[in-house]
Amino acid sequence: MNPKGDKPKSKISASRKLSLKMLLLTRACEDLERERQDREEEKERYLGEKLPPLQTSGLSMDELQNLCKQLHAKIDVVDEERYDCESKVNKHNKDIHELKLKVQDLGGKFKKPALRKVRVSADEMMRALLGSKHKGSMDLRANLKSVKKEDVKQDKVLTTEVGDWRKNVEAMSGMEGRKKMFDTGGGAQ
Repeated sequence: MNPKGDKPKSKISASRKLSLKMLLLTRACEDLERERQDREEEKERYLGEKLPPLQTSGLSMDELQNLCKQLHAKIDVVDEERYDCESKVNKHNKDIHELKLKVQDLGGKFKKPALRKVRVSADEMMRALLGSKHKGSMDLRANLKSVKKEDVKQDKVLTTEVGDWRKNVEAMSGMEGRKKMFDTGGGAQ
C-alpha cells in the first residue's frame, strides 16, 4: 500500500479501460436489440395462434354477422383475462409494498431527519397551538412571583430560631414528643 494513504494506482491503463467500456456498451446494445426482436417474434407467434387470419371475401351478410359476434366474444374473454391479470398484479404490488414496510419496521433502519433549530417566542408558539383563540401577548415574567427583601430576612430569622436540630429531634422523640406535636398543632416543623 502507499505510505501516503493515496489510492493505489490502477494496473489497467486508461486506454484499456476505455476500450473495455466501449466493448461492454456495444455488447449491452446488442443484447437489448436481440431482446426486442425476441419479444416481437413472440408477439407475432402468439397472435398467429390465438387469432388466425380472417377470410371475409365471399361471405354472406349472415356469416359476416356471426363472425363479428364470435370476434366480440373473443374480445370479451381477452378483456376478462386482462382485467384479472391486472388485478393480480396490483394485489401483488400492494403486498410487496406492505412487506417492504414490515421489513423496514423490523430492521429499524428509518433515517431520522435532521431537525433544525428554530427560535420561537412564546407568543408565536401559543398562536401556533391555539390559532385564533390566542389573544394578546404573553409575558411570562409577569406571572412570576415577586420576592421582597423583607420576606427573605424573616425566613433567615425563623431558621436561626430553630437552633440545633439534634435538640429538636430528642425533644420530639418518644410518646411525649408526639403528644406535644398534637397539642401544639404540628410541633416544631
